[in-house]
Amino acid sequence: MTPDTDTDDSTVENRSEIVFLYDAEDCNPNGNPLSANDKPRVDETTGEAVVTDVRLKRYIRDQLDDDDFGIYIRNPSKAPYQDVPDRDGLFKRVTGMDEDDIEDTDGENAAETFLNNAADVRYFGATCSFSSDFQDLIGDGFPGQFIGPVQFEHGRSMHVVTTKTESKQLSTVVASEAGDEQGTFATDNRLEYALVKFHGVVNENAAADTNLSEEDVERLDSLLWRSLKSQTLTRSKMGHQPRLYLRAEYETDDYHHGGLDDGIKRADADETDGAGYRNITDVTLAVDDLVTALANDCGDIAELHVVADDHITVSIDGETGGPDFLHDKLEDAVGADLVNPVDVYE
Repeated sequence: MTPDTDTDDSTVENRSEIVFLYDAEDCNPNGNPLSANDKPRVDETTGEAVVTDVRLKRYIRDQLDDDDFGIYIRNPSKAPYQDVPDRDGLFKRVTGMDEDDIEDTDGENAAETFLNNAADVRYFGATCSFSSDFQDLIGDGFPGQFIGPVQFEHGRSMHVVTTKTESKQLSTVVASEAGDEQGTFATDNRLEYALVKFHGVVNENAAADTNLSEEDVERLDSLLWRSLKSQTLTRSKMGHQPRLYLRAEYETDDYHHGGLDDGIKRADADETDGAGYRNITDVTLAVDDLVTALANDCGDIAELHVVADDHITVSIDGETGGPDFLHDKLEDAVGADLVNPVDVYE
């Protein structure tokens, strides 16, 4: 029985806008499997690192899995290959239903059970292309696709990145049955440093189609943070740290600012392209435009959910400070009663 079997019935009423910053030091934030040796994704024109929304969602899915929530699209690397079923089997695994159970229900009830048990589908949606026999068994009331209410744009570094010049040559030795040894070589590609910024939206209209609940949305406030802490403890990803999370929850129907992420800039952007950055202490975040945008939208904001790392430095109107300074400025902008500091380990 997963924690999602008895979901909160409350529906999502408000749209949310998310800004999430994390950094990656001496690692590969998002390798491109189509490149030689899984090179980090870098925009050839701007020199900025690129991280896909798929990479971020994988972190979130893996964290949900570790938290014992049912997920539809599991990470094959977290289970033996033989335990990864086809799509028909995926449905059975996540719902706990066998063919007799499915035959005894209709498509709408099967969809309800599926969503109640697949947290990742409630967030991100899914395409459900079953075999023709299995689709006939489920019935016509089961949608072929669920549109995810939580969507992120591709993340980008806030500066030009530098590839490590001392990339290491890795060798893998495989012993054959005859006792011979064969080796293959690969280059370990890493970036010196990348401060990555993501922008996302929680669409309350699409939430109704996947049964996304208020509890699910509130879980995001800690889920993103914890996923970057816990799902990057691998050789190529070690070095990631979440730095700033902000979710503006709006109470005005069908409204969100749409550019809160643009309000966070590098304070020294006119002086350097940032290629020399090596850790978070090299960066000061100018958040003047963010605070102004929130102040202008304060009549539309229901609540502002915030987590800030102890090591960030922000500047506003020429003043600089840490997370407490930022928190005070956010309270000045929207009102102290609307700013909710998130306990990521609650």
